Amino acid sequence: MGLDLRICPACGERADRPVVTDSIVSCAKCGHEWPFEKLPLFALTGPSGAGKSTMGPLLADRLAGDVVVLDQDILWIGALRDDVLDFRSVWLRMAAMLHQNGRPVVLCGTVAPPEFEPLPERAFFSDIHYLALVGTPSSLRARLRARPAWREWDEERIDEMLEFNDWLRKSAPGLGVDVFDTTDVSREATADHVEKWIRARLP
Repeated sequence: MGLDLRICPACGERADRPVVTDSIVSCAKCGHEWPFEKLPLFALTGPSGAGKSTMGPLLADRLAGDVVVLDQDILWIGALRDDVLDFRSVWLRMAAMLHQNGRPVVLCGTVAPPEFEPLPERAFFSDIHYLALVGTPSSLRARLRARPAWREWDEERIDEMLEFNDWLRKSAPGLGVDVFDTTDVSREATADHVEKWIRARLP
């Protein structure tokens, strides 16, 4: 079995839309079937400034040996930055590949269910659990204004992120997204909440 689950280990065909039944991948060309590790993916999402990147190292320490914690911004470069759909697909393929090592991935980064759920690679996961860290507009604006210049947070971009924060708060129940407001919560208390949320959903 190869680590890229789209590629048939028997004939080498690559599937644009994988055929998956339970924990079995089938090759549409040659009919070969092979098992894979089908685990849940944890998406720690929310607007910029709500605490996702801050949680990454804390969760990696607390959940060491149980999950793999990643920050999606590490691949927000070059061609992937120009094609958001490809960016999302690459991350799902990467997470599915890492799952073959036997541990679920916690992906920290701004994403919403409509950006993951329709993708062909979604079939590689038993579930995708979403937890959104959010904040009040004033707290997020202050945090984003305080970021270093290289991160390029001008007022227009901040306003766009606050719109996303508002949309996510209102839409979360219908999207199946859990929400946690970090405005007046310490980093450690936020990490406590996120860790408990993840552990309750581990296979």
